[in-house]
Amino acid sequence: MSIRVLVVDDHREFREWLMHHVTAEWPDAQVTLHDPLENRALPRGFVPSACDVVLLDYQFYGQDGLAWLKEFKRRPGFPPVILLTPQGDESVAVAAIRAGADDILPKQKLSHDYLARALREAVRQGRQTAARFHRQEPRDPEISGFHLKGHRFVKRLSMGSISTVYLMEREDTGEDVVVKVLRQVPDVVEGKSAFERFLQEYELISAVDHPNVVRIFDLGVADDHAYIAMEYFPRGDLRRRIQEQPATDEALDYLRQMAEALVAIHGVGVLHRDLKPGNVMVRTDDSLALIDFGLAKRLKMEAELTDTGEIFGTPYYMSPEQGHGRDVDERGDIYSLGVIFFEMLTGKKPYVAASPMAVIYKHSHADIPPLEGDAERFAGLMEKMMAKEPPDRFQTAEELLDALVELS
Repeated sequence: MSIRVLVVDDHREFREWLMHHVTAEWPDAQVTLHDPLENRALPRGFVPSACDVVLLDYQFYGQDGLAWLKEFKRRPGFPPVILLTPQGDESVAVAAIRAGADDILPKQKLSHDYLARALREAVRQGRQTAARFHRQEPRDPEISGFHLKGHRFVKRLSMGSISTVYLMEREDTGEDVVVKVLRQVPDVVEGKSAFERFLQEYELISAVDHPNVVRIFDLGVADDHAYIAMEYFPRGDLRRRIQEQPATDEALDYLRQMAEALVAIHGVGVLHRDLKPGNVMVRTDDSLALIDFGLAKRLKMEAELTDTGEIFGTPYYMSPEQGHGRDVDERGDIYSLGVIFFEMLTGKKPYVAASPMAVIYKHSHADIPPLEGDAERFAGLMEKMMAKEPPDRFQTAEELLDALVELS
């Protein structure tokens, strides 16, 4: 890929050093060097859409780079900003996270590979965000021509970046079903391999037959779209129950059901990788079912659908290793389950911050907030589920279930 980089730093030699390494990695890169001491504003005519990423010094003589960062982040559509900080100054890093920095690079530690990886990730994230703003909104099936034989269209439930979800009614039984439709979008960043990813989602889910995993009824493929018809959950997802603050025994039962589901999916070589309350549905009999395996992959599968180190998932529920782009296994799902259990017990997420990067940082470094009242008896269980290092957690969902039996 070719990238456009704006460098804001008051040292000419360092600006040129950065430009050298950017153009060494991307020979056709467009690099703009800006001296904030000569001009206290951005280059004349600068517009956010003309840049993919900004490298910004944390401090220049008489000026505060953090103030520039805050001003940048107030501008709609501004590209990702990587703040260049002093080595080992955690206070600057924390302030940068709060101000909205997309990444932080210690200046004294910079190497070519370190800089290139950070730029590549920032550009990828920035272009994905830009694509969402410019992507044409899919139309309802009655308008777009999508029809599912034997089903009657009811309404659209939601629309995501590569798929749309509809509620339909089976004409033969009157049963409501959810139909998830993916359209190939070849001209946007997320479109590449999206079709294959969607079809793999069906394969993974349909391989599991378990009461705590969503039921799949049908699959269809056409030239420009695919669909999956699956179970409908009129009571919604676990977020509603968390808002109602379930009793500790009820939260424990929900945890057991989710752990049972993990045993089932891990048993056939599937990782979920995006466990969160919105992906845990509640049936009318109060049983739970895991859904949305769009980010799942088989254990030990070759990384066909994503580059190495790409981060998938939701930061609030993401394990430390997943947040930092490292390999994940069953223990990552167990960590996410621990975060959900914490939220069920307290009504709060264990780690919140001003930016996704700051949340990821807390998952890796911050202590688990203490449990209070009746929930305090689960402190040991929580420590074992949400340990920072995978070897310190429950190693399998079966181990977690054994521990839950002892607590019952």
